[in-house]
Amino acid sequence: MRRFALLLSCLAMLAAGCSRESTPTPASTPAKPAEAKMTVERDEHSYAEADKVAITDLALDLKIDFDTKTLSGTATYTLDWKDKAAKQLVLDTRDLSIDKVEGEDAAGQWQPLQYGLAKRDDILGSKFTIETPAQNQHVRVTYTTSPEASGLQWLDAAMTEGKKLPFMFSQSQQIHARSWVPLQDTPSVRYTYTAHVVSRPDVMVLMSADNNPKAERNGDYNFKMPQKIPSYLMAIAAGDLVFEPLSPRAGVWAEPAMAKKAAKEFEDTEKMIETAEKLYGPYRWERYDILVLPPSFPYGGMENPRLTFATPTVIVGDKSLVSLVAHELAHSWSGNLVTFASAKDGWLNEGFTSYVENRIVEALYGKEQADMESVIARDELKEEFKSVKPEAQVLAQKPGTEKNPDDNSSATIYTKGAWFLQFLEERFGRADFDAFLRGYFDHFAFQSINSQQFADYAKANLLNKYPNKVTQAEFDAWLYEPGIPPTAPQVLAARFGVVKTARLGWLGSGQLPPPAITGAWSTQEWVHFLEGMPKTLRIDQLTQLDGAYHFTGTPNGEIAQRWYPLAVRSGYTQANDAIAAFLERVGRRKLIIPTYEELVKTEAGLELAKQVFAKAKPGYHPITTGTVQKLIDEAKPATAPATATPAQ
Repeated sequence: MRRFALLLSCLAMLAAGCSRESTPTPASTPAKPAEAKMTVERDEHSYAEADKVAITDLALDLKIDFDTKTLSGTATYTLDWKDKAAKQLVLDTRDLSIDKVEGEDAAGQWQPLQYGLAKRDDILGSKFTIETPAQNQHVRVTYTTSPEASGLQWLDAAMTEGKKLPFMFSQSQQIHARSWVPLQDTPSVRYTYTAHVVSRPDVMVLMSADNNPKAERNGDYNFKMPQKIPSYLMAIAAGDLVFEPLSPRAGVWAEPAMAKKAAKEFEDTEKMIETAEKLYGPYRWERYDILVLPPSFPYGGMENPRLTFATPTVIVGDKSLVSLVAHELAHSWSGNLVTFASAKDGWLNEGFTSYVENRIVEALYGKEQADMESVIARDELKEEFKSVKPEAQVLAQKPGTEKNPDDNSSATIYTKGAWFLQFLEERFGRADFDAFLRGYFDHFAFQSINSQQFADYAKANLLNKYPNKVTQAEFDAWLYEPGIPPTAPQVLAARFGVVKTARLGWLGSGQLPPPAITGAWSTQEWVHFLEGMPKTLRIDQLTQLDGAYHFTGTPNGEIAQRWYPLAVRSGYTQANDAIAAFLERVGRRKLIIPTYEELVKTEAGLELAKQVFAKAKPGYHPITTGTVQKLIDEAKPATAPATATPAQ
């Protein structure tokens, strides 16, 4: 998942976002970790008792009902009983209606089983306990989802791009799969799955499985995922979707009005796959398709295997934001292939992926582009760490630490994690570190691991193999201590030097840089230009910038994310109509939450936020709705707008 807003709130996704089954033979056999802990570790964000029994295969038979905004049907589990004394199957649910539970007996007949659904916990949902005295190999649950399921979004036709057909899509990460399938909703359990899904015949249904690019809309669809995945990578979508090929193994699904535009923007996808394969081994998921969702999708992307979900806000016409595809593709190795065992090890997914993303961007678009993106991310980290508690700045949580899986610093798990790997690359050399990473992906392929297992593997295959390059103390400082260690390598983006000079020159003289300079600026350069501005500007300054660069009303969400909060803080009410339109149209949390955060700080801004939210709420994802509602509910606005201070 691509990096998103500062601290992730309750019921939002954790940091944020994909096989050929054959396993490549590594160039050399990695040493076994000296103290690898391969036992199942308790996931405090799941009721599942995976050390006693684990789901190995899931068979879904579901009906999509757009009128009631529900999924209904059955989930059938194939179970691996590890504890011969265990007599219960414990699953995770959230707001599901359970109709009946059955177990298959030795004669192949389905018999009713006793079950209990515990009181709902605000974070974990309801513990679902099924009595299985015979340790049935197969158990079947008949159920219906809630119209308010936290992991599903239902859009009326008017809320879609084409405005012809309704749309539905899932968002299972971090612990939202339990809201649409009763599951062992923990990344420590991996399983294969099949699905039979029926729907109205005019919509196309897709899943994170073997979607057929030539499939016809008929209301009856079958899917198979032969590689084992964790629950957060289960995905489903249905709507007015058509396919555009990118290569024999890659393509784009989107609404008809968006499909060709998206295919043009993402035309380098096959090159990205080939680049990643050269670095880290073959792509093991057979196809890599991208589903472009409506603007209400709450994140940049989600790395569902075989079917990345992507926001249309990255389609700006110049490929300047396609690093999102590089990021979600990179998850095919870091996250989907080697998966964190629990949310507290989120950096194993996102830090590794951010590092691999940057390597793909460097290989395809040059070091300058990769360096600019690194500088932007690290600048955001430095800003975020000013307010983040020290305990949220560590990569690896100590065992026994319990917290909401969605309460985490995205700067830590994405940017600090990637920075740690860059530190290791610099110390050990790129060639040796690339070989280490490839061996790591091979060694732990299709497994869920924790930070200690990574640390043990790195000790055996990096620190001990190449002595005197990184000490254990340096390694541990990155992993377990808050902040950024003094050993951190620095990155300079040469093109940002020109941007900084132009910004400072304008702040000092009021003279805008000539179009010959700014005309060739990329999104990243404009982002750096705006991020370096003082906290507030004078109205005449904002007016001058707007007149020259047309920031207000920009179709580029990354620029809007920086411009609109600055406009709100500075009292630039001329942008209010455009701000309202932007917040009503876009549901991507990273892009809109900074503006909402500024609006709720004043009485006038809070009133505007309430008005906008009332209109936008029907089109927002439940995760986005929860975040905005919390901001509004907890707002303590000043009685008067802050006065814009003169720029220095």
